[in-house]
Amino acid sequence: MSSLGPYLFLIFLGTLPSLIWLWYWLQKDEHPEPKVLITKVLLLGIMLSPLAIVLQLVFVQLLARVLSVAPESLSGGPGFYLWAAFVEEVVKYLAVFFVVLRSPDFDEPVDAMIYMLTAAMGFAAMENILVINRVIGDGLSATLGIWGLRFAGATLLHALSSALLGYFIAMAWYYFDHRKALFVVGLALATAFHWVFNLFISQAQHSLSLFYSTLLLMVMAFLVSTLFDKM
Repeated sequence: MSSLGPYLFLIFLGTLPSLIWLWYWLQKDEHPEPKVLITKVLLLGIMLSPLAIVLQLVFVQLLARVLSVAPESLSGGPGFYLWAAFVEEVVKYLAVFFVVLRSPDFDEPVDAMIYMLTAAMGFAAMENILVINRVIGDGLSATLGIWGLRFAGATLLHALSSALLGYFIAMAWYYFDHRKALFVVGLALATAFHWVFNLFISQAQHSLSLFYSTLLLMVMAFLVSTLFDKM
């Protein structure tokens, strides 16, 4: 049993930020969703997350062949970050699509935001576990430092970008004839927000990048909270 300790600790650290943010957003829902559905969407968000990694790797390999360059040279550019953001937003949406969208419990507009947030927290949990597993050998203090950055940065990013898409899905309740256009706009905005944040983080060695990424999250958090309350 003791040999499982490090793995359980890793899973605990990786999932805790997601659970904290999910708890926070669920408290804002005046008509709580069934715990079974919340759990299913959260778990499917976790299980589908490797699909994003596969699609990102495929993109790099295909583009490298087309351009006749080394794949490593394409894994950190703006084009890659845009594709990565798009893929991750689509994968999080799929967790909601497969579990909730045809469920009778999906019965009010704000549910779209709630379930998109839930899927995002599942996705972020797996992402956090993989990142912490990569740095845990650097010591506890370094690991906790990365954990704090993930909690306040990437995990919140996933919640906000998915909630933004969820808002546009929710708007289809009122403008059903335009539901496809609303989805495309929501996906585009969520992807753009995610992409810009990733660009800032990729330049983390510059102090202004950290400032801009924090400012972006604060603005988006205010916007999403306002949209959530309005919905």
